[in-house]
Amino acid sequence: MDLVTWLVVGLIAGLLASFAVGGVGFGLLGDIVIGMVGAVIGGWLFAELGLRAPFAGLAGVIFVAFIGAVVLLLVLRALRPRGRRT
Repeated sequence: MDLVTWLVVGLIAGLLASFAVGGVGFGLLGDIVIGMVGAVIGGWLFAELGLRAPFAGLAGVIFVAFIGAVVLLLVLRALRPRGRRT
């Protein structure tokens, strides 16, 4: 895939994952990075579990990246220290 495709996939997957997990997004650049890292995580998870994307082409890539981005955001949320409420 070329750079523009990676950016578009990262943006879409990052935005969808931010909405799915809830809370505030990380901004445009942050959502792109979350989506791109999520694509790597999702690709690894799907390969390890022996799964295939349920869609062909770009839709499948976005789906796998979305799943990976959700996993990444849930891990980040679990590792984030809780602030004190006053």
